Amino acid sequence: MSENTPTNKPKIGVYVCHCGSNIAGMVDVEAVRDWAQEKLGKDGVVISRDYKFMCSSLGQELIEKDIKELGLERVVVAACSPHLHEKTFRTASERAGLNPYLTELVSIREQVSWVHTDKAVATEKSKALLAGTVNRVAYNTELEPLKVPINPNTLVVGGGIAGIQAALEIANAGFHVYLVEREPSIGGHMAQFDKTFPTLDCSACILTPRMVEAGTHPNITLLTWSEVMSVSGYIGSFNVTVKKRARYVNEELCTGCGICVEKCPQKVIDDQYEAGLGYRKVIYTPFAQAVPKYPVLDQPNCTFFKNGKCKACEKFCPTDAIDFTQQDEYLNVEVGNIILATGYDMFDARKVTNYGYGRLPNVFTSLEFERLSNAAGPTGGEITLRDGVTKPETVGIIHCVGSRDKNFNNYCSSICCMQSLKFAHLVKERTGADVYEFYIDMRTPMKSYDEFYQRVLEEGTLFVRGKVAEVTNASHGPHEKGKLIIQVEDTLVGKQRRIPVDMVILSTGMEPRHDAKQTGQLFGISCSSDGWYIERHPKLDPVTTMTEGILIAGCASGPKDIPASVSQGAAAAARVLDKILQKEVELEPIRATVDEEKCSGCRICNNLCPFNAISFIDDLAVTRINPALCQGCGTCVAACPAGAISGTGFSNEQIFAQIDGLLTLAPARSAGVGV
Repeated sequence: MSENTPTNKPKIGVYVCHCGSNIAGMVDVEAVRDWAQEKLGKDGVVISRDYKFMCSSLGQELIEKDIKELGLERVVVAACSPHLHEKTFRTASERAGLNPYLTELVSIREQVSWVHTDKAVATEKSKALLAGTVNRVAYNTELEPLKVPINPNTLVVGGGIAGIQAALEIANAGFHVYLVEREPSIGGHMAQFDKTFPTLDCSACILTPRMVEAGTHPNITLLTWSEVMSVSGYIGSFNVTVKKRARYVNEELCTGCGICVEKCPQKVIDDQYEAGLGYRKVIYTPFAQAVPKYPVLDQPNCTFFKNGKCKACEKFCPTDAIDFTQQDEYLNVEVGNIILATGYDMFDARKVTNYGYGRLPNVFTSLEFERLSNAAGPTGGEITLRDGVTKPETVGIIHCVGSRDKNFNNYCSSICCMQSLKFAHLVKERTGADVYEFYIDMRTPMKSYDEFYQRVLEEGTLFVRGKVAEVTNASHGPHEKGKLIIQVEDTLVGKQRRIPVDMVILSTGMEPRHDAKQTGQLFGISCSSDGWYIERHPKLDPVTTMTEGILIAGCASGPKDIPASVSQGAAAAARVLDKILQKEVELEPIRATVDEEKCSGCRICNNLCPFNAISFIDDLAVTRINPALCQGCGTCVAACPAGAISGTGFSNEQIFAQIDGLLTLAPARSAGVGV
């Protein structure tokens, strides 16, 4: 390793990582190192090294030593994705006295080693990528991060268990939280459940104390029956408009006595909390433990709003809390961070037509069974057929309905196996019926889950491995008359089976909220192809998003059970508290800027920004970019027809220099070494 300092070129150090065998298994690391030393000296490379694990403390110390002793002015590290270790190496450079933005990463793990099978091709491609970055880094300039003060208030959207946990963590630390929930009560889906697996704890017994604590906490403003309508601003300073829908009940006067509900003469099917199995009054509280305790009036179904008659609720209210003149309110709140814990929807079982849901009366969804088995449910916890009287003698439980199915959702919904095992136990316990579980694969990976599976096996539940083809009521003999017939290929015995049962329970999977995409656009975050919100990093940063100050928790980012949702709620809260306690946050200086003299005012860029960072100044007829909102994605730069927008760190000089470097190995590129 010799040193050679080119004229008028910054001194550049090149460091190539083996990443164990992740890179070295497909790239000749030593050859890349030597090539950089020999061929890129003219471009400013004065030292080129390799190391087994460059991200280790010893690897970082190697870089720091060279910066100090050799006077390096730029650093290029060929290793894994910048998403993973860009901060690692920039911090190492900063410790040695070099501005961190004079350090660049080349991804030769994800972009080379992991996508190629020919070592020679992979090695040549690594050289090309390295040459491009060496050329580019010469044009990097010293940058300083933006510092933004943090408003200590936080908005939590979604009042399920993840949102409640996040709100309580922040509130207990002494900071104010606005908890917004679109339903009349917080609690989410968990409030509908009877038992929780694998311990069979009463769901309400676990959830209710948390709900009450959130509803009475002095640092939590509870906004139920409410929705977020608009979001503006940036991390540290968001302005949010919340629509608080009219309850037609004065919360300051209401005591929650329930007389209005008792006296209301009008009933409707409760297709929300009772999943369509029971009824509620037109003025109602969703369930006994609801928080807040105030009822809400279902205006579209209210007799008074239909024809001007009735008002029974108003007549009998002892505190005159009923207010038919109440209007929707719009509240503006200012917060520094936002946590989205918007939850999930259950898969619509009607889509799987061959299972007969909605057509065959004794086919139930998992949510319907939760209400059927719940002591507070429409049957008082008695497990019966649709007639409300007859107990089943045989029950079939079908796994993965709407999950692990290329026709609907390819992903595993995480909870279905354990949910189904819980159902089997409850059916056995309360009816003594024979139970069949129809599964594709049994997945019980978490603490005590497999132990619960063994328990259900010992209770006598019968397991059939195979995907159910059809549920029908077409009998083939007297023994099938009046039964539901489950047709399935039993893959363990290798034959087709017809199994008659009295009741079928469809273990439906989780889906993103039906309005997840629209909500994502409102908050400036993206959804995956499956519709779940995308985290910054699925392993190392699962609760933050690419938009600074917007975090996600619970099932907003994908299917999770209750413990995982609680953990994510707490994790998101911890991230928020970290920002609040710092009182200010540093933002990456990689931002777009507008040359107002070149701006034509065409506004093309205004509607393209995924982070809502661009606004149009009418008086000046020019576009401006809020640096605190901008994430440096470059969409506006590429779209500007006048070339008025440039990106910090992505100047024309940097881009063209990188292209020139890549083309130094043009013959190799024509042989398949593309980028």
